[in-house]
Amino acid sequence: MQTASLLVRKRIATLFFLFTLGFFLLGGRVFWVQFVRGAELSEKAMQNRMRDVPVESKRGIIYDRNGHELAISISADSVYAIPAEVCRTGKQQQTADKLAEILQMDKEKLYQRLTRQSSFEWLKRQITPEQSKKLRDLDLQGIGLTEESRRYYPKKTLASHVLGISGVDNTGLEGIDFYYNDLVGGTKGRIIIEHDAANRPIPEATHKYIPPVDGANLILTIDETIQYITERELDKVFKERQAKSAAAIVIDPKTGEILAIASRPTFDPNNYDDYPASNRRNFAINDAFEPGSTMKIVTAAMAMEEKVVDENSKFFCPGYIKVGKETIGCSNRTAHGNQTFAEIVEKSCNVGFVQVGLDLGMDRYYKYVNGFGFGKLTGIDLPGEAAGILVPENRAKQIDLATMAMGQANAVTSIQLVNAVAAVANEGKLMKPYLVRQVIDNEGKILKKNEPQVVRKIISEKTANDLCLILEGEVTNGTGKNAYLEGYRMAGKTGTAQKIAPTGGYMANEFVASFIGFAPADKPRLVCLVVVDAPKGYPYYGGWVAAPVVREICKDAFRYLEVTPDQSENQEKVEKVVVPDVVNLPLSEAISIINSRGLNVKVSGTGNIVWQQTPKANNKLNKGSQVIISMSQFDKNNGDSEITVPDLQGKSLKEVAKILADLGLHLVPEGYGLAYEQVPEPGKVLTNGSSIRVKFQPVGE
Repeated sequence: MQTASLLVRKRIATLFFLFTLGFFLLGGRVFWVQFVRGAELSEKAMQNRMRDVPVESKRGIIYDRNGHELAISISADSVYAIPAEVCRTGKQQQTADKLAEILQMDKEKLYQRLTRQSSFEWLKRQITPEQSKKLRDLDLQGIGLTEESRRYYPKKTLASHVLGISGVDNTGLEGIDFYYNDLVGGTKGRIIIEHDAANRPIPEATHKYIPPVDGANLILTIDETIQYITERELDKVFKERQAKSAAAIVIDPKTGEILAIASRPTFDPNNYDDYPASNRRNFAINDAFEPGSTMKIVTAAMAMEEKVVDENSKFFCPGYIKVGKETIGCSNRTAHGNQTFAEIVEKSCNVGFVQVGLDLGMDRYYKYVNGFGFGKLTGIDLPGEAAGILVPENRAKQIDLATMAMGQANAVTSIQLVNAVAAVANEGKLMKPYLVRQVIDNEGKILKKNEPQVVRKIISEKTANDLCLILEGEVTNGTGKNAYLEGYRMAGKTGTAQKIAPTGGYMANEFVASFIGFAPADKPRLVCLVVVDAPKGYPYYGGWVAAPVVREICKDAFRYLEVTPDQSENQEKVEKVVVPDVVNLPLSEAISIINSRGLNVKVSGTGNIVWQQTPKANNKLNKGSQVIISMSQFDKNNGDSEITVPDLQGKSLKEVAKILADLGLHLVPEGYGLAYEQVPEPGKVLTNGSSIRVKFQPVGE
């Protein structure tokens, strides 16, 4: 009996022990599942049950100042997969094969995406309508389509460097779209649906739609018409001169609003992958260059403000000036002789401006060059703006001051230069340039508004007005004659600067040609800058390459803006035209150019090429006046013919060689750069095969 009782107690103890052990094992398992791996398993369960489909927002519309659409968002279907649903069918490979055929994608990559351990996978974004229809007809399980938006630029290349580009993930990558991405991009939405094990939506379970919030709209300061005019004219000079790059900016000097800004080469943002990435570089704000004589406007402004000079101050130019051990010369070593300050501006006299810079002194020069905004960002609302390069003041020497005063040594951006000159046109007030006037939501509520902002007062109103009149003389009497616009008082300044070589020093045969102008000179409405990098052909000066572009931009812009011509100025100037330079041109081309100016032609002598003209180029004549051109006596069919030596001054070595070769003469060059002296002199008669000794030197405007 006692034995049976003991056995029962042992059995009870064993069962209790086993029960306790099982309890602790199950408790440990529960703890492991619930607390150690709880979050992980919960997430996996959620992935199996939940279907979370993103709903992209639409990017805001970008308008010009008049409400014309420059960038919009259009609908496009994107393909996604729910890997759990695809795997449940057991037809992963067949599904991948069908998708690859329609979407033109790699089968293996598609298969990998379809079998990943994830709740959602993008397969291809923004497919064509034809592809969408084929996928809907197939109705593949686990494969869905969702509507997204993509950027579309209805004007194609127009203002492409301003608008920038947007990627497939609805994010701005460049330009205004990038700069204002947080406002324009909007907020994504989501569709959340809970499914059961058989992949059926659970009726009373989680089913949530979070709508996307579309992006805000931008209203730019850009005027579509002025932008079109600017790009049209910039395209002409860029293609005709086969330049490396070019830029043009039109700004309202009173407000700092950018009415047009363009760079070349360009691209179509709808298909930006079809163009080299370098085409997307915005030359107008990303690149710095030595401005040359356009910078003399700034030197003139500071000198007049500090009363170092006035328009009647006297200067003497022998053609060169010594600064320490260095010699600085005027273009072609031209000796301008006695001149007033107004005349050194009109003639772009390097010697005169070196004297002005040295009289100013280092402290005052840097005070104003910094005040005009050089060497720092203007703050324009575009990404990638460069600050330019100034010679550090603590390392600057007298020769640096001399060259800076005439537009060399320092490097500036186009936006800095146009903004600084706009300050002169705006009675001395430097404005902050900007591209966005307003940011508005889809209900028309203004979220942000940019107002004209005065950065600082640089020079007095009197100095600014006096300088505007001097710069008007630069166009009517000086190197900017090709910018003259009938009916409007155009003011401005030419610039031609040698480019810095990668190894140091200056390139002999590459220049940056520029012109900055504004009109009307007494009440400026527009300031326009055109910069052409490395134009090919002769002449390559800013007055010949860039000035005519500014004239054409302003002419059509004023007509569009209904700016009334100055009748008194028109009556005074309309009968006058500038005599073109036709020396060394064929007879037919010379006659065509002269006649296009409204002048008549009288031909003296026989031959193929013009070797002399009367009056000389850049003089002004009444319309209908006569220009006499003398022809070379050279005849290619006669090996013993006599040849009249042409005037080669100002031509490059390559151009001189071609001219003389066409005439049957032999070139003996000395130096490099531009021709400034020749033996025999122009007009001498030689026989075929004679030699001409020509001296060259590197110069800049």
